[in-house]
Amino acid sequence: MDQDNNQHEHEQEVLEPEAAETESVETSDEAGADFENKTREELLEDVKRLAHMADDYKTRYLRAQADFDNFRRRSRQEKEEFATYANVKILEELLPVLDTFDMALKTQEGSDVKMLLAGIEMVHRQLITTLGNYGLQEIGAVGQPFDPNLHEGIMQVESAEHPANTVVEELRKGYKVKDKVVRPSMVKVSQ
Repeated sequence: MDQDNNQHEHEQEVLEPEAAETESVETSDEAGADFENKTREELLEDVKRLAHMADDYKTRYLRAQADFDNFRRRSRQEKEEFATYANVKILEELLPVLDTFDMALKTQEGSDVKMLLAGIEMVHRQLITTLGNYGLQEIGAVGQPFDPNLHEGIMQVESAEHPANTVVEELRKGYKVKDKVVRPSMVKVSQ
């Protein structure tokens, strides 16, 4: 008996969508009949109304397109301006380093070499500190395993004190900012 009820419910579900399709066909037929019942003036009025709506949509579309073009232009200008002035802050912080260099160069000709060396060391410390404030870090090299992502090996040398494939000597320091290598270390590697 439950099977008969389930089968009867299923048949009703199948019949209901067919009834909905028939209703929509009848509705469109009524709209067609409504179209045929309209007078010429009513049809012309509908055409004017639809033409006005089409003009309104076209105007809205053109305004949206113009707004988008203006947005793209402003974004491009802002990017160019940012790129132009992005380095101003770091340059401002490097100016004291330049001032210290100027003071070191203005030392008297007969002045002590130790004073000149102390001035150069001070400039070096200032420069390292300023660049470090922007995330610049020295890449450790000597005694480290050779890593082609961090080191640029220019030659291999025999070494009794270092295991194979280890950096023996650093010829030029390498630097990175966070995980991005700015310049790899130029190194000699043990065989």
